[in-house]
Amino acid sequence: MKILSDKNNLQILHEDNHIIVVNKRVGDIVQGDKTGDKPLSDVVKEYIKAKYNKPGDVFLGVIHRLDRPTTGIVVFARTSKALSRMNELFSNRETKKTYWAVVKNKPKEAKAKLVHYLKRNEKNNTSKAHLKEVPDSKLASLDYVIIKELQNYTALEINLHTGRHHQIRAQLSAIGSPIKGDLKYGADRSNPDGGIHLHARKLTFLHPVSKENITIIAPTPDDPIWNAV
Repeated sequence: MKILSDKNNLQILHEDNHIIVVNKRVGDIVQGDKTGDKPLSDVVKEYIKAKYNKPGDVFLGVIHRLDRPTTGIVVFARTSKALSRMNELFSNRETKKTYWAVVKNKPKEAKAKLVHYLKRNEKNNTSKAHLKEVPDSKLASLDYVIIKELQNYTALEINLHTGRHHQIRAQLSAIGSPIKGDLKYGADRSNPDGGIHLHARKLTFLHPVSKENITIIAPTPDDPIWNAV
């Protein structure tokens, strides 16, 4: 996938009048939070303002988010029409999302469907995966397949069927295969950059205005493990 622009380390994967798609880096927050750190949405607004010489405020709608330590595809809306239609696509699960993850312990099966009930803990911002329904839990399901075995790690391709809080992280941890660097979910050590080896690799959806089928693929971060995958 060619990168359209890499100014200010902003990797733009797709850009038109209605949407802009960015390859998020480790540590970027998609939307402002209590940390007060500059969010990716502000960086994208500045890019649009400078590129198109726009006076005044730039409209940019946040459609979905990725966890701070995660990398990969994030879509923003450049018009209110695109925002409402993209929100609909995401909430109705009319998008196809594929993730890549690198885990320490190889799963027992080469491919499988994982079904759990996730219960969120607001205090420590985690979700716990249960095999049976518990109070306040939500059904979570995904498919994974092993795509590469490395010397000490295993790379998986994951397709989500539901979009729960920390779903992939919690479900892989529940089968004894925590994601590399993910201390919150059982990894034995952190990654030097504070990230985890979970990457939103591919997204397929109908364009909110032109209705053409769009597939976006995000290059993985440049590090020895991802390069080996």
